Amino acid sequence: MSVASARPPRNHDWVALVVQAAGEMQALVADATQAVRGRVLEHGRVSSALVEREQHACHGLAWLATYAEALRELGAYAERMTAEGRFGETEALLVGIGAGEYLAQAFGGIPMSQGEIVRLPALGLTPAQIAARMTEPVATLIAEGNTPERRARLVTLMREGHGGPVGDPGLDDTLEAIREEMRKFAASEVLPHAHEWHLKNEYIPLDVIEKLSELGVFGLTVPEEFGGLGLSKVSMCVVSEELSRAYIGVGSLGTRSEIAAELILGGGTDAQKARWLPRIASGEVLPTAVFTEPNTGSDLASLRTRAVRDGDVYRVTGAKTWITHPVRADLMTMLVRTNPDEPGYKGLSILLAEKPRGTDENPFPAKGMTGGEIEVLGYRGMKEYELAFDNFETPAADLLGGVEGQGFKQLMQTFESARIQTAARALGVAQSALDLGLRYAQERVQFGKALVEFARVSDKLAMMAVEIHIARQLTYFSGRAKDAGKRCDLEAGMAKLLGARVAWAAADNALQIHGGNGFALEYEISRVLCDARILNIFEGAAEIQAQVIARRLLDGGN
Repeated sequence: MSVASARPPRNHDWVALVVQAAGEMQALVADATQAVRGRVLEHGRVSSALVEREQHACHGLAWLATYAEALRELGAYAERMTAEGRFGETEALLVGIGAGEYLAQAFGGIPMSQGEIVRLPALGLTPAQIAARMTEPVATLIAEGNTPERRARLVTLMREGHGGPVGDPGLDDTLEAIREEMRKFAASEVLPHAHEWHLKNEYIPLDVIEKLSELGVFGLTVPEEFGGLGLSKVSMCVVSEELSRAYIGVGSLGTRSEIAAELILGGGTDAQKARWLPRIASGEVLPTAVFTEPNTGSDLASLRTRAVRDGDVYRVTGAKTWITHPVRADLMTMLVRTNPDEPGYKGLSILLAEKPRGTDENPFPAKGMTGGEIEVLGYRGMKEYELAFDNFETPAADLLGGVEGQGFKQLMQTFESARIQTAARALGVAQSALDLGLRYAQERVQFGKALVEFARVSDKLAMMAVEIHIARQLTYFSGRAKDAGKRCDLEAGMAKLLGARVAWAAADNALQIHGGNGFALEYEISRVLCDARILNIFEGAAEIQAQVIARRLLDGGN
């Protein structure tokens, strides 16, 4: 019997099909990795120069591996939900449509961006190798998983729902309680005001920050011994997603505290932990990350800001850019070069530099520190600045860990959590776009019926829901791996890479559903589109993220 004439699988069949197809995808990634590695080996080792020359293939490999990991987590979700008796019709549609679409893209062409499609032959795979992985489960999902009828049925179920994520996200009771608490807070304190804050480029009010402190957002994962809640990274995902769904600025306030706390927990002295962690957890101290410099971007090895030891102080001179929320911050986690004779990463250190809070009238009252605001399209509410330091003074005791030259290593320890949290923020932005798109499609009437009744509109909504669901599984899997103490930089990078693309696609499609109104500043979707765009840039641009993933794969996962 041909695949085309086979009986459409029942709901419970999707689980086995997706799990089997995910296995084929893993094998396909192994084939592709071997093929690409053959292009970039020099004298038996992976050559950085050849990796750069073969960027299309290397980055394509990263995307293929990301799709394979996403499918594996989709299958794991389906198995877990089936075992718990929670795998209903909506969940089966999300899994079947998602698996069918991602498999079709993997074998037909994965969009790395709007104009860059990577196809399997470009990775060096032969027709025979590709055909060998097109097994019956794969072919069945491609043919029958994502059909117009199934997409239409999913949207019908979405219209009958009551808001929130489409389908059961598969969280336990504690995490669902946290989600509900954050959702209620966002609905009452953030959503009614977010668009006005954006349009006026206003700071998120301090009373909102105080309420976030009371909810424990800034000390969510800080150990209880330091005044935090001692909760999981998955709880961080839930909180970041729900707050970002209301406004990415609010969802990102906790990011600064998360990064600072993790830096201090991982690399700080006992005295530094005792001094800073309780104050960060309570919200008394608002941190900001001061890493990026003009003309360096992701190339931290080229960092030039100097910190010269002068007795009991360091004197900092240099320039920083794209610094978020620095005016109202009390603590700067500052990456500096303490040893100019050490090239690259070796001469870098991190300072825990305290500063007084500023105001709009006097943004930087600290001696030796000035700055100017960078006006931005979106991601407002905290404000971005260029900073200049001219003999800015901070005590030598503020050197993180008390030993120079450890800065890059200390920073690397935070990247997993930072990228997991950014993936969660992307989920929130994408969910916001879906909320707005679905609501407008149901309310707007054209040619005698609601927009949602038109197939092209309905299809957009269905695929938004499906991709958000896929990205959510990959993100939460990364969080669980981090909680288990496992190395998860690869999975966290994949979650961020995919989540950022999903958020941008959701915002773009939701604006398209709004038509001309979506282009008007008064409509919230215009803000969500601007907010979504940054996600492919910060915490590692998509191209850098793909490069890092590819290098890990080509180096054998080391």
